[in-house]
Amino acid sequence: MKKLKLITVILIMCISVVHAQEKNEITGNFIESTFDDFVNKIEAQTSYTFYYDRKTMDSFRVTIQIKDAFLSSLLNKVFENTQFEFSIDKKNNVFITRGKPIALNLPPGFFQGQALVKVESRKPEISEKIKTEKAISQAGIENKIIQVGTPGGPKTGGKVNISGYIRSAENGEELSGVSLSVEGTNIQVITDQFGYYSLQLPPGKQVINYSFMGTFDTRRQIMLYSDGRLNVDLHQKIIQLKEVVIEPEKERNIRSTVMGMERLNMAAIKQIPTIMGEIDVLRIVQNLPGVKTVGEASTGMNVRGGATDQNLILFNDLNIYNPSHLFGFFSAIDPDVIKDVALFKSSIPAKYGGRISSVLDITSLDGNSKKISGSAGIGLLTSKLAINGPIVKDKTTFVIGLRSTYSDWLLKLLPKEYEKSSGSFYDGTIHISHKINKKNQLYLNGYVSNDQFSLDAPTRYQYQNRNANIKWRHNFNSRFYAVWLLGADSYTYASKDSVFAIQAYQLKYKIDQYKTKLDFSYFLNNQHTLSFGASGQLYKIMPGELTPWNNSLRKSDTLETEQALESALYLSDQFNVNDKFSIEAGARINMYNYLGPQTMYEYAAGLPRITDNITGIKTYQKGKIISTNILPDYRVGFRYMLSSKLSMKASFNSLSQFIHQISNTTAVTPTDIWKLSNQYISPQQGSQASFGLYRNFKNNTIETSVEVYYKWIKNYLDYKSGASLLMNHHLETDVIKTKGKAYGAEFFVKKTTGKLNGWISYTYSRSFIKQDDALAGETINHGNYYPSNFDQPHSVAVIGNYKFSHRFSVSMNMNYNTGRPITLPIGVFDYEGSARMLYSDRNEYRIPDYFRTDLSINIEGNHKVHQLTHNSWNIGVYNLTGRKNAYSVYFITEDGKVKGYKLSIFGTAIPYLTYNIRF
Repeated sequence: MKKLKLITVILIMCISVVHAQEKNEITGNFIESTFDDFVNKIEAQTSYTFYYDRKTMDSFRVTIQIKDAFLSSLLNKVFENTQFEFSIDKKNNVFITRGKPIALNLPPGFFQGQALVKVESRKPEISEKIKTEKAISQAGIENKIIQVGTPGGPKTGGKVNISGYIRSAENGEELSGVSLSVEGTNIQVITDQFGYYSLQLPPGKQVINYSFMGTFDTRRQIMLYSDGRLNVDLHQKIIQLKEVVIEPEKERNIRSTVMGMERLNMAAIKQIPTIMGEIDVLRIVQNLPGVKTVGEASTGMNVRGGATDQNLILFNDLNIYNPSHLFGFFSAIDPDVIKDVALFKSSIPAKYGGRISSVLDITSLDGNSKKISGSAGIGLLTSKLAINGPIVKDKTTFVIGLRSTYSDWLLKLLPKEYEKSSGSFYDGTIHISHKINKKNQLYLNGYVSNDQFSLDAPTRYQYQNRNANIKWRHNFNSRFYAVWLLGADSYTYASKDSVFAIQAYQLKYKIDQYKTKLDFSYFLNNQHTLSFGASGQLYKIMPGELTPWNNSLRKSDTLETEQALESALYLSDQFNVNDKFSIEAGARINMYNYLGPQTMYEYAAGLPRITDNITGIKTYQKGKIISTNILPDYRVGFRYMLSSKLSMKASFNSLSQFIHQISNTTAVTPTDIWKLSNQYISPQQGSQASFGLYRNFKNNTIETSVEVYYKWIKNYLDYKSGASLLMNHHLETDVIKTKGKAYGAEFFVKKTTGKLNGWISYTYSRSFIKQDDALAGETINHGNYYPSNFDQPHSVAVIGNYKFSHRFSVSMNMNYNTGRPITLPIGVFDYEGSARMLYSDRNEYRIPDYFRTDLSINIEGNHKVHQLTHNSWNIGVYNLTGRKNAYSVYFITEDGKVKGYKLSIFGTAIPYLTYNIRF
């Protein structure tokens, strides 16, 4: 009988517990509910009682649909990515606070001085994933106290140094650009290109917040004893549309001292419509304020009034001389292997040199350190495959990307006179990362691309990029590391022309570049971060080799090989003066030596540099220094916080460039050659002053900025009328040294989150040049300033993405540009019985304005986590309105009359379809 009563009591208790659990399960549909309404509905369904400050929660809104949910799970979703915390005690009292949760219990071992999770300084590579606690959840690790260092351990000037790596939790990728901020202070740092950070803090309890685009924000509560290391993994953000989404503070654009820098998120780039569905990083960059292009079929960039050759394009520190595929329709960088894209157009760091307009720094993925993953795609023109993963788990990773085309079918649709046209390309990328030990890591990078095409059978082109380097990163300690690089870059092209069989020829060109550099980064303290180093690179250019083709009677001709050595030393310091004021200043000393063997023409002193004034030839032996230039560059910028959401920045940069692109077109073409500076062709020099205001709105989800700039340019090369550029043994007689000026204003509005995101940019800019060469022998536009070939005063770009659901989104891209300048024939005159053309002043007229709208629909497969592959479709239309934008204007004589025509590259709407797979 007693046993029966005991069983009855136990059953009643179990039923009560089950009933209580059921009672505390929550069901509801909340649409823009106030927090008071949200709480009232929960308290009506459950036994919970809420305590919170109504003034603090007055503007908080809840939108979520749930069924049979437990309170802790519900509140985790509601407060996700916010500063609000909650605590629930044993009596079902719920406490809502802001910033820090109420601690209801002391952590185990509190009175023994032991923290719950320990990260010892003597084991600097230990991460937060403690072996004895394998299943620590994200919320769990945020609420635990992590011990860094050991009591009584080493300190730095009374402070503690904490450093480490920030990685992706999904694939182990090191994340650059992660923002770290310390609660209760104005200390904020950004992880470098290796995902590394270093901080100096007082010993004791600290809370560090970690924020990065595309990942969930997180924090770590740490007890600092001595110098140590803490590695943190960030989890990819997959937003559920029916949940509350409040973005964390994203203030890097306001607080950074760097201005005129844009960092592109690859997830956003992949939603932007592009030609034939092929994602093109360089075309996306062209939609940023201050960046323009002179034509539709061009991947060349004109940044703030600069020429295309004044941009340094780096891919894993590999110099890419021709970044285009298939007549310039595609960029040569495979987007599926890219991790990060940064464009510097104003405050260019001192470690970069060699170009005077901008630096485009593209970084590849490091490789999944946990498992093999990848992607594949097939479209109307291209197919691609990218694979990455571990070779040795958590030690050695690889990334391989391959891409090729089958575009001949499209070229068959061209007019009959081009029916024999053909075109193809491929490119390949490899990146290997290997951790030797805790202090040393190796990186191996390789890139190759090949293009061959013909717009008509008699004329064929082929060009190649070949690049490789190896980098070694060594950590001296937690605040000081160095990166040494050794690499080689090569670009070649060949053209064959058999329009006239008797004069058929093959023309070859090649540029080789061998380089080494050593970069140091030293975190002195929270006020000073030093960067310094040295670099050297040897240029070796074969300017041209012309040989007969198919047994023609064409005479062979070869230009002398050119060599030069460019070396530099640099030093810069980022100085945080106080909470509001920061300065970044640096200097770079460039030394350039033009080397023999070389044969140089000599000209009569004081007379125009023309062939008639050649007085002799001087020969220089191998290794002989022919000319030397030593040019200092200065970089300085400052940031002042006018308020927590508004900052003011200004900068001044001077830069030097010792290599020139020689082209008879305004766009990048395969036949462009590069010419080294010598005693007749001076190095290009550029200086730029910039000023900007930066303001964020709506909890930093909307970024706005306005920047104005003025740029001075010296020794930019323009060409004499009727100049001969290819196979010219004395090119200095056909080029003219100019000086230039460029100025403008850039307006930028960017929405980073939500169903609707994207940006709007407007740029007003002018670019002028003026003859500045007393020995040119002719005068251009009477010696006055005239618009450069890439002067386009007005430019508007609108990029928009709207996500209807997880699987369905629509993207739009709209562009408007003022037409570029051209020189037109304005009359005909008779000269010795023959008709001659009379031309306007140089660049006096313009081609028609450019306008284009693209639209794409993105359809994702299901989002089940545990499946072999994830697929997606991209359907769209390039040039939706079918506008016939003029790429150029040309004139021909027909029936004794001169007639002008506009050439349009894409004069119709072009639909496309692409299928992609991720695994």
